[in-house]
Amino acid sequence: MHSFWQLWRTTTFRLTAMLIAVFVVFAIGILGYLAYQTSIMIQTQQLRAIDSEIDQLNKQYQRLGTRGLVVALQRNANRPGPGIYYVADPTGQAIAGNVLAVPIDVLENPGTHTFKYDRGEDLHADDPRAQGVALVKSFQLPSGFRLVVGRDIVERRGYSAAIFQAFGWGVLWIIALSVIVGVLTARSVLKRVDTVSDTARKIMSGSMSERIPVTKRNDEFDGLATNLNAMLERIEQLMQGLKEVTDNVAHDLKTPLTRLRNKVEGALKDGTTPDQQREALETTIEECDQLIRTFNALLMIARVEAGSPSGAFSPVDLADVITDIAELYEPVAEDSGITISTELAALPRFSCNRELIGQALVNLVENAIKYAKDAKENPAITISLHVAGKNMIIEVADNGAGIPVEDRQRVLERFVRLEKSRSEPGSGLGLSLVAAVARLHKGTIEILDNKPGARIRLSMPTEH
Repeated sequence: MHSFWQLWRTTTFRLTAMLIAVFVVFAIGILGYLAYQTSIMIQTQQLRAIDSEIDQLNKQYQRLGTRGLVVALQRNANRPGPGIYYVADPTGQAIAGNVLAVPIDVLENPGTHTFKYDRGEDLHADDPRAQGVALVKSFQLPSGFRLVVGRDIVERRGYSAAIFQAFGWGVLWIIALSVIVGVLTARSVLKRVDTVSDTARKIMSGSMSERIPVTKRNDEFDGLATNLNAMLERIEQLMQGLKEVTDNVAHDLKTPLTRLRNKVEGALKDGTTPDQQREALETTIEECDQLIRTFNALLMIARVEAGSPSGAFSPVDLADVITDIAELYEPVAEDSGITISTELAALPRFSCNRELIGQALVNLVENAIKYAKDAKENPAITISLHVAGKNMIIEVADNGAGIPVEDRQRVLERFVRLEKSRSEPGSGLGLSLVAAVARLHKGTIEILDNKPGARIRLSMPTEH
């Protein structure tokens, strides 16, 4: 569980708190505006009611004179309700109405006024109900009489107080609920972040198989976790590949290096003839060349798996590349009694790395020549190019002994050589390079049965 101060130090909680603060400010502003406008609206309605009564009393005055006005005003004053009525003669002496007295400044200054008045009810002077608050309009009649008409606003103020009280409680509830929601949201987010941190700590401690849990919500955190898990999977594969490469290098290069040392040591022994020394040197050079080829293949695989710059891709006519490679290896194949043929569809240029695609094709052709030698009759190699759906397909097929099903995935790994290939020169890196080139071009490599022989299919999307 996170303490409040631990939560406050996190960016998630601070952002949540900032959003809550903005929400609370806007909510308070809206509620305050509504409460204020409600109070103003009530006051406006009261003023309109006062103006309406003044119009009616004015009509009575015009029709019946001062006496009729006083009678009508007193009749209104006698009715129960919030109405305030008062009429005084030119000297200020009260004539009629339902209030005992009106302040002098209200009588002498026509317009809208607010004042406290004695309700005249049988209540103690300290009782809040003994006094009322009036909102009135005063004016002077042509006859010199002064007329005051208004409304008691105690109830209105009580209603306004109730509105503002509700507004205050609403603000408190908004703040409280916002803080609760913010804390719960921050803790929920931090819990998901903590799972990532815990997984990272376990991985750093050496447990490379750990993965970030993915829920069924399918939200942005699950999307991030899925991508990070894919990245971790790739890192684990690269680490495992590095370990395998290290082990394979130590295993596969130890024998040629030992053999190389023994040859040199034997050539330096007393009694060796110049011819024997020359033969030892030639063998040493051959061994060194093989080692250099092995390291060059490893470097190329490493460069491919590191990713080729996008600028290295350019439109390439794969048919021309395949034709050149077939012509290059045709004499070598003929020396072994193998025929090479091509089946090339007329296709537009394909965006790829020409050097790497060419090297992958060379490896596939050399591998096919190696296996086609074991064909029972008419050994042949076919190189084909076509499009299937949105993929560019290159296939190199032979009719040799083929590759067993159980070994088809394994031969794509580094330094893997089948038993029947041990007598042939090579490092076991050819198909590994082809697989790396396929991955660089977002493609795949498959080893299929050619009946007889093997058919290696290199499939790459036309858009990548």
